Amino acid sequence: MGETSRSRETGTLGKLMALLDLVALADRPMRFTDILALSDQPRGTLHRQLSHLVEEDLLETDREGRYLPGIRLLHLASRSWARNEFRMVAEPHLRVLQGQTGETVHLGVLRGDEVIYLDKVEGRQSVRMYSQIGNASPAYCTGVGKAALSALDDLDLKTRLSGMVFHPYTEYTHRDIESLLEDINVIRARGHAFDLEEHESGICCVAAPIHSDDGTLAGVSVTGPAYRVTSEKLQEWAPLVRGAAASIMQDMHSRLGPRR
Repeated sequence: MGETSRSRETGTLGKLMALLDLVALADRPMRFTDILALSDQPRGTLHRQLSHLVEEDLLETDREGRYLPGIRLLHLASRSWARNEFRMVAEPHLRVLQGQTGETVHLGVLRGDEVIYLDKVEGRQSVRMYSQIGNASPAYCTGVGKAALSALDDLDLKTRLSGMVFHPYTEYTHRDIESLLEDINVIRARGHAFDLEEHESGICCVAAPIHSDDGTLAGVSVTGPAYRVTSEKLQEWAPLVRGAAASIMQDMHSRLGPRR
């Protein structure tokens, strides 16, 4: 197969993936006209591509003809989650940490400038977290995200942050790169990160970085409502979170080994 043919196929795949992202990440089902307005595809091409995705059960339509994620995506996501080696290595350590603190424990991996939550062990308290596995959150204002960013070298860190848009989720959210970099330098020095209502009002956490031989950049955190998870509690739990991260890294090294 020649270079031109490969490039054309790669371009088509990229456009199909962009459509999947557009529909799957939307807050509500999308009409064809909504997708047309947000994509750069001609009407006929877009219609064919959407039809192909529906035929493959990657997208589906409701009774009003609006597009939404297909059931095949759920199946693929379930298989990916169940077979993810990093999650399987980390899971027993997450459960130990949850047992030590009683609050919700999250495991997230760094992807670009976002954190994807890979696993969650729910707290025992009556008021619980509404976070979901598979959700993405900005790295710059979450404990797991800032912890993972702290494991990058300076060049990679600045490259990732160069195009970052700082949205003020709360009054405590970082507003610029300079403020974030100051925070990350502190995180590197002490070995853990705090999210003190930076992403969601009333929610706090303490997190530690995870970096493994296979190139994984991630973080583990303990999270809860601010009225219950006080600054004193977060400080008390910081060594436990760092210990969980260290245990996960040790097991990752033993079981998975370095990237070849």
